[in-house]
Amino acid sequence: MLATYIDEIIMFCVGVWATATGFGYLQMPGKDSLAQQQWRVRFGTMLKWIGPALLIISIVLAVSKNTGAGGGV
Repeated sequence: MLATYIDEIIMFCVGVWATATGFGYLQMPGKDSLAQQQWRVRFGTMLKWIGPALLIISIVLAVSKNTGAGGGV
């Protein structure tokens, strides 16, 4: 059962991380505050829309697999 949803679980977890990092709930990678600030300027805006998009896609794929609308084997 879990193996059929592993793609969606990974996508959901990455979406949660990207959303939390993009909106500043998690600390940005970097050794000092200047490096973290530069990282946020470079990737923060992108993570703010990629994270929620991954969350939506993973939920839609999981629901479509559950209802049989996915067309998969």
